[in-house]
This record gives sequence, C-alpha cells and structure tokens, in this order.
Amino acid sequence: MLSDKPVVFSAKRISKDFGAGKSLKTAVKDVSFDIYDEEFISIVGGSGCGKSVLAKIMLGLYKPTRGQFLYRDKPIKNLKAHWNEVQSVFQDPFGCFNQFFTIRSQLEDALNILKDKPSKEEVRRRVDEGLMAVNVKPEDIEGKYPFELSGGQMQRMLLARIFALRPKVLIADEATSMVDACSRATILDMLLQLRDETGMTVIFITHDIGLAYYISDTVYIMEHGKFVEYGKADEVILNP
Repeated sequence: MLSDKPVVFSAKRISKDFGAGKSLKTAVKDVSFDIYDEEFISIVGGSGCGKSVLAKIMLGLYKPTRGQFLYRDKPIKNLKAHWNEVQSVFQDPFGCFNQFFTIRSQLEDALNILKDKPSKEEVRRRVDEGLMAVNVKPEDIEGKYPFELSGGQMQRMLLARIFALRPKVLIADEATSMVDACSRATILDMLLQLRDETGMTVIFITHDIGLAYYISDTVYIMEHGKFVEYGKADEVILNP
C-alpha cells in the first residue's frame, strides 16, 4: 500500500521461530508490510495464526529470527523510549494490572513513562478524562482493586490508560473481546475519534472480520503465519 505519510513500521521478510530441531515452530513466516502514520489497520486471523506474535514484534518484546523490522526507519533498541510512543491493549486485562494496588494508582503511574512528565494535577485530569472516554465515572473506581471489577470493566481500564497516555501508536490485540456489543461500538468509535484528534496510528488485531471492516482503512488477512491477502477494507471484505 502506498501513502504520502511517513512509514511507522516497516517489515521486510520477517520470520519468528520458537524452539529448535524437531520442536521448531515458525509463528510468523516471511512477512512484509509498511504501516503509515495515522493509518487504522486490522490484522485478521484465527487463533494460532501468528497475529499476536506479530504484535509483540511491533512492541519490541520479540525480535524477528530473520528479516528486517524497523520503527520509523530504525531498529527497536531502547524499549522504554519505544513504549513512550508505542502502547498496547491486550486481551487479558488482569494480566496487565497488579492485584495489590488500586486501579487509579496504576493508571496514574502509567503516565510516568512519558518523556515530559505531567504535573500531579495534570495526571489526575488525564486519568479522569480517560475513564470518562470509556463511559466510567472516576468516582466509581476510587479505592478499588482489579479483582473487584469484571473482565469487561478491566478491559475498559486498559483502554482508559490509552486515552490518558495518548501514544503515537496503539497496538490493540483483541481489545474489545470482553465488552458487550454496545460498549464495543462505543469504544471503537472513541478509538477512531482519538486517531482523528491526535494522529495516532492504530493496529487492531482481531478474529472478527466484521469489526475489521467497520473500523479499518486497511485490512490484512493472516493464516498460518503469513499474510494471504491485504488491501483497502472495501476491497478485501467485499471483493476478496
């Protein structure tokens, strides 16, 4: 796909292997792509197709076994600097929060990763705005711990963190899987609004091709570690 905007992620024939010998498994196989600033793309595929492994390569958690992977024309070396610009929302929200600290304290602590740390008052304001963006009243989570909320509520907390941080790139891996259909549509609309307001690039990883069609500029279909089709959402969904 060609665009006049800067390239955010560039992959040239990347592969990721796990194990060795007879137990060797290749999760991502010879994948190439370019993702551009302000693009909203979806990577669609079933369980085990490699899409979550690809997300972790984008986050810098995995390095490709083969091939070249760049973020804004450079390899990922400093994870803290990378995460200052690139953030994620994963499917399991409970694995992303410490059960022994209050939700608010963890949402506020998340802003410490920012290069220009905001004031205490600004931190509180941004966290409150993040909560309201996902239809949660700030007073409803005061003094509460992660184990006191449902899976759907905790997924909203992950999204509230993103609205507070406002990263340049968001990697959302099954980010709306635990919320109901009405909340899902609201959250997706909010992500689109945040993209439009801040120029954020969104990589939305899902097994739901209907959601991908609803929100995406570009859709990649992944199967057995490879992209088997990609293009504009209308082209891929309506004329596969």
